[in-house]
Amino acid sequence: MRSVFPRAILVAAALAAGCSGTPWNYPYSTADRSEKILYSVFVDRPKHLDPAQSYTTDEAVFTRQIYEPPLQYHYLKRPYELVPLTAIAVPKPQTITRGGATYSVYEIRIKPGIHYQPHPAFNPEHLSLTRSAVAGLRSPYDLPGHTTRELVADDYIYQIKRLAHPSLHSPIFGLMSEYIVGLKEYAERLKKAAKPGEWLDLREHRLEGVERVNSHTYRVTLKGSYPQFVYWLAMPFFAPMPWEADRFFSQEGMAAKNFTLDWWPVGTGPYMLAQNNPNARMVLERNPNFRGELYPSEGEPGDRERGLLDDAGKMMPFIDRAVFVREKEAIPLWNKFLQGYYDMSGIQSDTFDQAVRISVEGESNLTPEMESRGISLRTSIAATIFYLGVNWLDPVVGGTSERARKLRQALAIAMDWEEYLSIFANGRGVPSQSPLAPGIFGYRDGKAGINPVAYEWRGDHPQRRPIEQAKKLLAEAGYPDGRDAKTGAPLVLYLDTTSRGPGDKPRLDWWRRQFANLSIQLEIRETDWNRFQEKLRKGTTQLFIVGWSADYPDPENFLFLLHGPQSRAKNQGENASNYVNAEFDALFERMRNMSNSPERQKIIDRMTDIFRHDAPWIGGFHPKNYSLSHGWLANNKPNEMTDAAFKYWRVDPARRAALRREWNEPVIWPVLLALAALVAAVVPAVLSYRRRERMAAR
Repeated sequence: MRSVFPRAILVAAALAAGCSGTPWNYPYSTADRSEKILYSVFVDRPKHLDPAQSYTTDEAVFTRQIYEPPLQYHYLKRPYELVPLTAIAVPKPQTITRGGATYSVYEIRIKPGIHYQPHPAFNPEHLSLTRSAVAGLRSPYDLPGHTTRELVADDYIYQIKRLAHPSLHSPIFGLMSEYIVGLKEYAERLKKAAKPGEWLDLREHRLEGVERVNSHTYRVTLKGSYPQFVYWLAMPFFAPMPWEADRFFSQEGMAAKNFTLDWWPVGTGPYMLAQNNPNARMVLERNPNFRGELYPSEGEPGDRERGLLDDAGKMMPFIDRAVFVREKEAIPLWNKFLQGYYDMSGIQSDTFDQAVRISVEGESNLTPEMESRGISLRTSIAATIFYLGVNWLDPVVGGTSERARKLRQALAIAMDWEEYLSIFANGRGVPSQSPLAPGIFGYRDGKAGINPVAYEWRGDHPQRRPIEQAKKLLAEAGYPDGRDAKTGAPLVLYLDTTSRGPGDKPRLDWWRRQFANLSIQLEIRETDWNRFQEKLRKGTTQLFIVGWSADYPDPENFLFLLHGPQSRAKNQGENASNYVNAEFDALFERMRNMSNSPERQKIIDRMTDIFRHDAPWIGGFHPKNYSLSHGWLANNKPNEMTDAAFKYWRVDPARRAALRREWNEPVIWPVLLALAALVAAVVPAVLSYRRRERMAAR
């Protein structure tokens, strides 16, 4: 019996000791508690980290911190403004005429003194490794002798050439080959020059439209005029690629160990990828060779009051490391955010009510629980549109007939996108009134911006037209009460969509109810993503739901979704509706290469009127992004055009550590109570047992 009480005391002492130090559930190294580290999550494993191929937001979280294209977007200013990054200035095109054709020439001058991250590829000894030497590596960084070199113009030229590499399949090659002089022909030459198993040295193959002026200047020549090209110069597609990195990762045995640019990027940015386990954990560490960059000294109205200019003029980056943990489930992610183990979080539908309250006026505010924790809410309208598309090739809903047009307009009134957002997105979105997203030049707000086909202005806000007006249009289209006036047959329409499981049933039932409001029968044709894309390519859909996120903040990047020559079924373009209108197409050709001006706005207004009249899209919405961050994370401002934000952010590790201890202090009394109950139960039994033993001994 002598051991019972000392053990209980030891257990209680251990429990009490945990209260004063690191929380028991602390998921990171205790040595990192005082470090300037960002803790975040990723859900989907990135597939491509090679800037020639990467084109998704889950990849951009990493590539944007590592690669540096010539330009970037001003972090604070709105509307979005291009500013230099590695370039000395934003290039302005020079128009030249040659052989009767017009060309635009962009001359880009790069700042001297920029260096790459330390990497074994810059050590000449590592460009001729044996297969056995590669086989013994766990990471490319296991090789000794990491070094660097200066960024030069040839690195940007090399990357542009990689867009045409036969084994990379860059998603923007098709578009760029229409503009960059000689790029299409260059791709054909590379196909002939490429040999299986051998490195293709792009330095040996000249590209006509891209030339070196000097060590820090290069020119890009485009066919005709394409003002939007400068926006592409702010994307990783046009970031530099040192030939040494391409050569290094092409060595025998590298690809078998996932030693490729898709896994191990090489850049000049503020961070470098130090750990890559896309199934569990990825770590960015500060690039010791980064030159530094000054935090912006100006922004938009209200930024100073929000503390976003407190670090004006200070050298960035402020964070030394970013740790990303893969979280596949929303609830564990949310709980760890509330415990302080992640610095920021989005808001899922299941946790929305816990985080946000919507006022009578429709404004989003944090709940008292979130406010008590010092959590901040940031919202922004995404430069994205989701829409219910009509296949213009379909004989029932498509085409230019009055019958089909009035049917589409009736549907545009009947589809209650406000209700959709309220039910399925916690109100996180804005119903679309035109093809353009808010914040894009040409977008009109307020009364001047409503779609008069589906809305009317009431007081200070748009109001969806009553369903009776939709029914009237439907009757005029020849379908009174949802039946063909000539045959009496019920009108049946078909919605193609991707299947995501039983959880989609409420959403699909909602769609059926919307059409039922007009006595139209809706048949849902569910399929997988690949089959859905195939139907779009072949033009065999009738109605479908898709989305588009802007690559750059220009109206051309939205309006081309309705440009006839961009038809998905006919030309494999991005016009998934296969919409054709001669006037719209002619106006688009005039508008696409214009600079922003009152004249361009006038053209866009007319294009918008045509779109509303023809109704190739039955409405849609722009999602509203909600982001939560803890009070110890500063300078967090949503930027819908870029994910290159980490260098601006700042953390207060001392405040974070203190709040983590407070929020994760263990509740000991239930354990002590259980322990006391255990002791109370055991002691009489032990005493009784020993009493019997002594009696037996006698």
